[in-house]
Amino acid sequence: MTARTVRPPSPAVRVLDQHGTVLAEVPDDGSMTRPEALRGDIRRILLESLPAGTVRWGKKLVGVTPGRELTFADGSTVAAELLVGADGTWSRVRALLSDEKPSCAGLSYVDTYLHDVDERHPEAAAAVGEGAMYALVPGQGFLAHREAGRVIHTYAVLSRPAEWFAGIDFADGPATRQRIAAEFAGWAPGLVSLITDGDTVPILRSIYRLPDRHRWERTPGVTLVGDAAHVTVPGGEGANIAMLDGAKLGQVIAAHPDDPETALAAYEEVMFRRAEVEAVAAHETIELIFGAGAPHGLIDLFNGAKAEDAPA
Repeated sequence: MTARTVRPPSPAVRVLDQHGTVLAEVPDDGSMTRPEALRGDIRRILLESLPAGTVRWGKKLVGVTPGRELTFADGSTVAAELLVGADGTWSRVRALLSDEKPSCAGLSYVDTYLHDVDERHPEAAAAVGEGAMYALVPGQGFLAHREAGRVIHTYAVLSRPAEWFAGIDFADGPATRQRIAAEFAGWAPGLVSLITDGDTVPILRSIYRLPDRHRWERTPGVTLVGDAAHVTVPGGEGANIAMLDGAKLGQVIAAHPDDPETALAAYEEVMFRRAEVEAVAAHETIELIFGAGAPHGLIDLFNGAKAEDAPA
């Protein structure tokens, strides 16, 4: 990646209560310990690395047989010698390996953006600061961070049943903003404006998960990567682990070009262990942020980090 795509985000983090009071803050120390790249840039770089025609667009998978015959929405079919399901939370390929289906995790994120924040949304910009911001009460809150180009990306997080969200028409942006904002009545105006002043149509991202120890018996010619294999609650490493899955799978296939079953078995043995560790850690993160002690668990974490960094 180039300097144009890898950017040094401000590591500044702050925790607010619902009234906008800053309860804890970790300032920007100028470090480059966790550089970021937007997912769109990563996707473009990966696609550009492939020979023309490798990715075939317009091929929505609608069915797959135990014989690894794939059927697409356009009616075409293809038989695969080696099938890697990278088709996300609602993977159709997973059914060849596992009877498990994702279950609702109890939280949903409403995704929205503000643009030109310092000029057009100064109150929200002041609340978020220069890096990431958490405004929390148990089971509810705002997660927001600055992105390149004077953009603030926000998740309004609510613990509500799926039926509650089903009653909202997310295609109606203004009505959706007002409905979600109503759940934050009494919160600081600068925080609520992260929803009410949104420059994009709000998107519902309901959180689903597989069991932390999701595994399957070795099935010839088929495996899974990313959320298809181990979708869990958002703990901050999901995309990283998905890319690591793909890289590690490619390495073992290259190391065993004439023995794909040995390659898949070696990949799954390591991937299963890694996925379980990450799933457990993700649940701990969500409990820390949104659990009964919110926001104090996160405050204690940041205060502990600052104490470790303090000179002896």
